[in-house]
Amino acid sequence: MALTPTDPSHCTVSSQGKELVSHGTALFPAGFYFDDLCRFPVPWHWHDELEVMIVHEGLSLVAAGSRKYTLHAGQGMFINAGVLHGARRADDTVCRFHSVVFSPRLIGGGIDSVYWQKYLKPLIQKGPKSVLLDGSHPWHQQALASIESAWQEGANAAPGYEFRVRASLSELIFSVFSQMGATRQQISEKAVRDGERIKLMLQFIHDHYAEQITLSDIAQSALISESECLRCFKSTIGHPPIQFLKQLRVRKAAELLVSSNLKINEISDRCGFQDSGYFTRAFRELKGMTPNQFRQSST
Repeated sequence: MALTPTDPSHCTVSSQGKELVSHGTALFPAGFYFDDLCRFPVPWHWHDELEVMIVHEGLSLVAAGSRKYTLHAGQGMFINAGVLHGARRADDTVCRFHSVVFSPRLIGGGIDSVYWQKYLKPLIQKGPKSVLLDGSHPWHQQALASIESAWQEGANAAPGYEFRVRASLSELIFSVFSQMGATRQQISEKAVRDGERIKLMLQFIHDHYAEQITLSDIAQSALISESECLRCFKSTIGHPPIQFLKQLRVRKAAELLVSSNLKINEISDRCGFQDSGYFTRAFRELKGMTPNQFRQSST
């Protein structure tokens, strides 16, 4: 099993913001990742798989659905299937975490199995959108140990690791399932509605980030007013849609700087910036260095 460290393609998303990357293989659908948030924050996205993570170093800001968390080293999270989420470092220091993204069928089997019917299906359909594992409850330490064990086994890929990964993740899922009554989050109709609107607007932004789009265009994609658009982004993502658009353009540019030999002005055009001067200013604002410096630091 190949471990994927600090790879920007780990979070390639579709026009709906759904992650396109296949995690693991058809035979063993689990991916093991070591992410460096100093280089590439995890963009807002969602996937059909379950995800668990532990902060290895530094301080991470993680958002899942309408909830936002600050995770210290040693703390972790469970994120349910289909939940919109993203992560970035909380300050200017080093921030790294490792995660396992896995299909429910890895431990649930077929839909006619007891594992699926009794545990996975209720957890996905009625369980919490996310669970912060911060050590505030006795069961958290065992859950974190299960995540760490699964990640280490997957990263090392010693003979028979598939059995050990599945066993550790099964223990974790049973722990989360057993605590559903205590961790279930009451989600308002407004939060559900905002989530669906955000997915529509993210779809539009991902489809058209290379073009000149406005706040009005983004709002219209979800058939809402500009003021409602601003409110949805502020409550869910935490900053205005135009700021999100700029961040996306800079992230796409950073990926091209690393993966291609395109000239700076060509990358600027491809990523929707009006001119190379504004591109350089926006890139420096978000990355702390110019595009040229970023490219040189990545070689």
